[in-house]
Amino acid sequence: MSVKFAYRSGETWAEPWDDYRALRDEDPVHEVGDGQFWVLSRFEDVFAAARDTATYSSANGLTTAPDDMASFDEKARPIVMMDPPEHTAMRRLVSRPMTPRQVAPVEDLVREFITDKLDTVADAGNADIVQSLFKPLPSYLVAHYLGVPPEDRVLFDRWTERIVQATAESTAEYGQDASAFLELFEYASGLIERRKTDPGDDLVTGLVQVGEDVASAMWIVGFIFTMITGGNDTVTGMLSASTVLLDRHRDQRRALIDDPSAIPNAVEELLRLTSPVQNLARTLTRDMTLHGVTIPEGKKALLLFASANRDEREFGPTAGELDVNRKIDKIVALGYGAHHCLGASVARLQCRVALEELLGRFPDYSVDEGTARFAGGWSTRRYEYLPFSTG
Repeated sequence: MSVKFAYRSGETWAEPWDDYRALRDEDPVHEVGDGQFWVLSRFEDVFAAARDTATYSSANGLTTAPDDMASFDEKARPIVMMDPPEHTAMRRLVSRPMTPRQVAPVEDLVREFITDKLDTVADAGNADIVQSLFKPLPSYLVAHYLGVPPEDRVLFDRWTERIVQATAESTAEYGQDASAFLELFEYASGLIERRKTDPGDDLVTGLVQVGEDVASAMWIVGFIFTMITGGNDTVTGMLSASTVLLDRHRDQRRALIDDPSAIPNAVEELLRLTSPVQNLARTLTRDMTLHGVTIPEGKKALLLFASANRDEREFGPTAGELDVNRKIDKIVALGYGAHHCLGASVARLQCRVALEELLGRFPDYSVDEGTARFAGGWSTRRYEYLPFSTG
């Protein structure tokens, strides 16, 4: 078997698509490291696994490292590393503010933030669009939902950047930047105490008010870390890769400029093709046989979301091409089932408004892929530097 899976990071993220296709076509249940873990690459298999939490468990972590949970305090176990029914109960506590109906009023804040940042880009004519907009935007939204006061957001943004970077470069732990974690832990603990006597309209207040017996202070701290690690580099990856795709395919970009009402549908297509979270792992609770290959109970399966989202068996012969008018039934870019991304509506809002404003302001923009750089990290594909010219 010539096809092999290898984790990517940095510049090796540039073009993984041919390797993914080879896995789908030649070895859809691909064994790595003599039984270390298996890779699922076809849409049908990844979609089924994402929905079957009884067989594909998240409780032993989301990486292929055997000791994935070693760095987590059980009292602060992230919600993404729980299975139903525990996961269902905890998700219910935090999901309401991020439903599509509840997210809608946030649009004005998002648009104002984006237009302010693009004003600066317009004045300069050239900018690193990641640092100028695509990195600060999700950090701003995460801080908003957590109720971080405006005067603290400079510090919060600094901690977020360091933690996201450390997490991205680690396959098993929260990374190596211990000082950032300690500083944010102390800040989060203080924010929790403050919300006990000075409540706000935010997620931390809501969790404090349900009581320690339901959501302990340690669990709330863990949730804050989950919001930071799950809500930042993913959106940065989606926005930066979408900007590149629309520069490569200027006919598709023109279609959106001519008909901005098509942008919400285009967001789904861009999510499908960019798949910022390229892969996450699950642990088998029983033997599972797929395509004649058995993955033993207790072993890990890596769900290759980005490959699944380009599977010709699901999306037809043009699966690898951008079509902003494609009608999509389902994708796994934001997970599916019980572990569907908690912030999916917020992510879609950010992408839609960013595209509306960016294309409206700079219809002839260009990016310099030759000098652009991908960030390190084994799971999330994102640019850390993307030169942008307003045209």
